[in-house]
Amino acid sequence: MQKKILIAMSGGVDSSVAAYLMQQAGFSCGGAIMDLWDTGASTAKADAKAVANRMGMDFHILDAAKPFRRQVVDYFVGSYEDGLTPNPCIACNRHLKFGWFLDRARELGYDGIATGHYARIRIHPDNGRFLLCKAADANKDQSYFLSCLNQQQLACAHFPLGELTKEEARKIAQEQGFLNAKKKDSQDICFVPDGDYVRFMKEYTGKDYPAGDFLDMDGKVVGRHQGAVAYTRGQRKGLGLAMGHPVYVCGKDMEKNTVTVGENEQLFSASLLADDWNFFPFDTLTAPLRCKAKARSRMVEQAATVYPEENGLCRVVFDEPQRALTTGQAVVLYDGDTVIGGGTITSIL
Repeated sequence: MQKKILIAMSGGVDSSVAAYLMQQAGFSCGGAIMDLWDTGASTAKADAKAVANRMGMDFHILDAAKPFRRQVVDYFVGSYEDGLTPNPCIACNRHLKFGWFLDRARELGYDGIATGHYARIRIHPDNGRFLLCKAADANKDQSYFLSCLNQQQLACAHFPLGELTKEEARKIAQEQGFLNAKKKDSQDICFVPDGDYVRFMKEYTGKDYPAGDFLDMDGKVVGRHQGAVAYTRGQRKGLGLAMGHPVYVCGKDMEKNTVTVGENEQLFSASLLADDWNFFPFDTLTAPLRCKAKARSRMVEQAATVYPEENGLCRVVFDEPQRALTTGQAVVLYDGDTVIGGGTITSIL
């Protein structure tokens, strides 16, 4: 029986080509776009619908505004208010695209979903588990942002762009006459398109985040900041401090509303603790494991050892100290092209 797949469409070139490739592979496809936020929504919906119509697919507009606000936007704001640096794309993948959207797809009678992510899915040769692997195009690989997906989600997911480069995807779009073939990629957080997340938080919450003291590493007041939520570990620009040499954000105390600054050398740490782990080759880590790890999406993977700890925590120890490891971000472990797993950084050791 022909499988029915719902394509998560954004109005962009990648999801459009994903739809085409799934249809070419013999799947019965429909398209759907999640109505998440006002910014650029009408253009995206029109572009997605135009592509779906061109391919003769059913097209659905799914109202996901409430779960998006609850699972992504509220998490984003709450993380900054708690002194963390959130990763809204990972939260959106876990809860919306491969959670809420997948549930709606099943309600509509589809067997699974496909997206325009650049990643690959393989089957473990020994235990049959679903493995998340890097895309063929290293420059577009999005496995870091998909490290949260569990076995049930991967079992219903398809990533048809995993074997392609971005240039190849655009060529297909042009050959098929898709109106978005030359559309630029979105680089920003979709609900903060101008990048000014502090302004967004003020408007969204109605709060005014108070100014406070900048402290040096000895606890001496060296200036005034514009609200602790506005600063991230490792930040240098925008501090407004005249100290005669560059200084960087090294820490924050949200209760005292202070931001500590120091030298670049003081940003390096060799280990971290993380929780909320999701593993692919196995359920849980039971013994120390050598791997490569990265704690930011654009960080070059570094040699490390990961150790299981109590209460679901794991300790990641890098062979060499790494700069500006940050709580709230994801740490993702790799064995070559295969993602071992990912967790959320809770503390820097």
